[in-house]
Amino acid sequence: MNKEGLIYDPICGRQVDLAGAETAEYKRKKYFFCSPHCRARFQQHAERTRLHDLAKMGVLFAKAKMRWGLA
Repeated sequence: MNKEGLIYDPICGRQVDLAGAETAEYKRKKYFFCSPHCRARFQQHAERTRLHDLAKMGVLFAKAKMRWGLA
């Protein structure tokens, strides 16, 4: 959920309507999806998606400037 209170699918990035949303729980966090296809893709790669979310949070809270790419 972002600061406007909107929820986006972690796989395709589309806005999710909570009324008919597909859901999955992984590591005590609930994820919402726009379709069964996106939910199935998440279940195949759940750990990769979770690590990507953690990396984004780490960059947001890091004091140093982050550079992405080859070292």
